[in-house]
This record gives sequence, structure tokens and C-alpha cells, in this order.
Amino acid sequence: MSAIHEQAMNYVYQQVLQRLIGHFTRAERTSLQLLIQRIVVAAGGMEQVGDYKVLIAHGGGEVSSYTLALLRAAQLTIAGRTPRTFQLRVATLRHTGMTQGTLDTLNRGYNRLFLHDDPRVELLMVENHEVLPFNHQRPASAAGRDVSQRTMLMVGHLTSGDIRATFCNETYLALGDFYQRAVTWNGGVHALVSGDAPRKQTQLLAWLKKAAVGAGIPVARGWPMSLTALFARMDDMSTGYYQDMFGEHYVANASPSRSSHRYLAYINVADLLNDTVPAGAPLLNDFMAYAPDPLGFHLSQPTYANPLLMAHLRGLQAQCLRELDYGDGVERFFEQAAHYMIRQQMPEALLAQAATREGRMLSTTHAQAFFGLDETQLICLLFSPFIHHGERLEGYLRQCHPGMLVALPELHKVLQGKSSSEMLQQWITDTSGLPLPLLEHLYRKRPHVVRGGPLHRASAPARSPVQSVQLSGQ
Repeated sequence: MSAIHEQAMNYVYQQVLQRLIGHFTRAERTSLQLLIQRIVVAAGGMEQVGDYKVLIAHGGGEVSSYTLALLRAAQLTIAGRTPRTFQLRVATLRHTGMTQGTLDTLNRGYNRLFLHDDPRVELLMVENHEVLPFNHQRPASAAGRDVSQRTMLMVGHLTSGDIRATFCNETYLALGDFYQRAVTWNGGVHALVSGDAPRKQTQLLAWLKKAAVGAGIPVARGWPMSLTALFARMDDMSTGYYQDMFGEHYVANASPSRSSHRYLAYINVADLLNDTVPAGAPLLNDFMAYAPDPLGFHLSQPTYANPLLMAHLRGLQAQCLRELDYGDGVERFFEQAAHYMIRQQMPEALLAQAATREGRMLSTTHAQAFFGLDETQLICLLFSPFIHHGERLEGYLRQCHPGMLVALPELHKVLQGKSSSEMLQQWITDTSGLPLPLLEHLYRKRPHVVRGGPLHRASAPARSPVQSVQLSGQ
């Protein structure tokens, strides 16, 4: 870079900083100075900050968008005071439920912060165990979608149709792999910065532990004393869960290196955000052009991670398992989620439509587009008729496919791997969405134990910042 070009870019960055800080309140300007102080101290002083690299996991939610804006302001402020500033890595887990609207929101924020062409910034996306440059226009990985679809179905059947587990387990289990790759790629990072409150972090860690314990995976006692060890444990738990779920059909992915940094510092800024981010804040809406996506998947809220699709499953559950109206199930879900729906600025017209025929069609289309699952396969998942030697198979056929009751003995033969009609084999794979070998595996499995009440009520003793970790990137 020539001296003239570098001078011109520095001028551009200072203009970006001035516009950004112009949207800060007095309290946010104070938070910015405190964040700068924390980063400089963690780096070992201002003379070391130029060699320091920090990571933020960004999922497109309010908290991580707010935190990213603060980090960018800190990076550019330090650049205006010293010859060098810290390096910033922004990583996103692209999971099956991530909509184009969320990707567009991410990209708008990056453009407003002028991140794309800054050599001090790395914009990354981890998808299907691969680290890629961020590109909001890149089509979703077909292979990744197939893996997620299969995992979602297996989780649903093994948890006896537990709706939250069905939508959340695969994504949360992928977090261990995501963090391992995000923190170790290309030489690694020195610190993770998070804006999530410790309470939320504890809830998400509790979810992962609950999923592992429910599947019979041994969970070591004690708490890791470093983030590196914690991410390794997350990765080990998810690997154990997948091995139990798929059995002999499990195919491991190449593990990322765990040796790039022996110690990963943790810089929590939740107190600087006052544990809340105002939904209508000028910093988010005016500068970052933040726009919540009503169809998006919200990693930081496992109870309502994908509201419309979860409401759709509640509607199907009411109709097919409880002999109620589809609309009754949808409305009861939204009654429970009313406070969250308001916070997420869910359009009232969309909520009003959800329980109608048109809303059901919209949810069905959404499930097909993102997860490749039709209504027949979702209903099959809710019944989970194949596990534990098909103990629910007769009830499922009687309720949903009465014409197939005459074939019940032959369907058991299909699931036992015995010689059987190709027509029945095709019917059972089409109806479930799963290949025959995995259906035979489910037939031999007992259901996972789902213990405890709603996850959002989970509580645990507070831990130090280095022992708590932002899992969601929201």
C-alpha cells in the first residue's frame, strides 16, 4: 500500500469513526473507553496491542451487532492514537435456519462499519465444518443442508418429538466445532469478546449438557479453567452425541487444531451494555441498519429459537396427537411466547395469519425450503413411531395412515432389516425422510431422556468471565 493510499484510507476510517460515535449516547461513549481499556490491558499494554487479535461470534442478533459496533469503534479509536491497533476477527456460524434476511443484515452492518476492505479485519463464515470468507450471496451448502436435515430428523425421533430439541440440538451441538475452528484458524486469536450476559451463557451451556446427558453421554465433573478447554469439551460432547445418535453410520469430520493458543482470554462486555440492548436504539437501527427477521433462527433463545416453525409443529402436534384444531396449538404457543414475540418485533399480521390455512401453508413452505421436510415427515417425527422396536408404530398408522395397518407386520420386518417388499421400503423412507439403515438403527434404540423444565428457567452459580462463554453469537 502506497503512503498516499494509506493516508486516504486512514481518512476514510476516521470518517467512519466520527459517524459511528455520532450515534453513541453519553453512556455508550463511556462504555467505549472502558472497552478500549480492557483490550489494552488484556494485550499487555498499548505497545503490544498491534499484535493482539480478538474474535467476536456474530449471529446477526441485537447483542452481537451492538458489541461489534463497540469493537469497531475501539479499533478505530486506538488506530487514531497509535501507529497500530488490534486485529479483529468476526465469525458467523451459518446453520440451516439462517435466512437470507439475516445474512443481508450482517452484510449491511459490515458495510456501515467499513469492514470488508480493512486488512485489520477478518470476516469469516463457518459452514458444514469449513471456514470460508464471509459472502452473504453464497448459496447455502447442499451437503450441509442434507446433514442438518438428517440430524434434525434423528434428534426429533430420538427425543420422542421434542420440538425444542428438534430445532435446536443440531445447531447448538455444532457450536463446539464452530468455536474450535473460529479460534484456531490461520494462527488463531488471543481473546474472545462477548456481549451476552452470564445468565444466558449458563442457559446455553446447560442445554448442551442436558442434550448429552439425555443421550447417555458421560459428562466430566468440574468446569474447564480456560476457554480452549471449554471449547474442546463442547466438541467432545457433540461428537459423543453424534456417535450415539448415528451409531455405526457416524462419519467423523476432520477436527480443527487445538494448539494455536494455549490460553484464550475472555473479555465480557455485558456490563457495558447494561445487560440489555434497546430494540429501537439509533446505533442499531440508524447506523447498523439492523432489521430483525421474523423467519430467522435465534440461537440465543432456545425456547423460541424458530417461532413460526415451532408454532407450526405445535399446531400439527395438537391436530394429530391430541385431536385438537391446528390453530389451537399455534395460538397456545404464541400465548406462551407473547413477551418474546414483542421483543423480537414480530409483525402482528404475521402472528395473526399463523393459525390460519394461509399461515400453515407459509410454515410448510418454510420448512420445505430450509430443512427439506414436508408436513408428512414432520408429523412422523412428532409421533416417533420407529424407536424402541416400533412400539408406537401401530398407533401412528391408525391415526395418520389407516390404510397401511394391514402392512404392520411387514413394516416391522422392514425395520428389522429382514427381506421385505421394496414398495414398503420406499414408503417408509418417503414418509419419514430417513434412509433405511438409519430407520433400522432407530428401531434398535431407546428414546433419549428429556429431563427438567423449560430451559429458560435454568440457573447455576455465577462464574468468572474466563469461565463463562458466549455460545450463541447473537
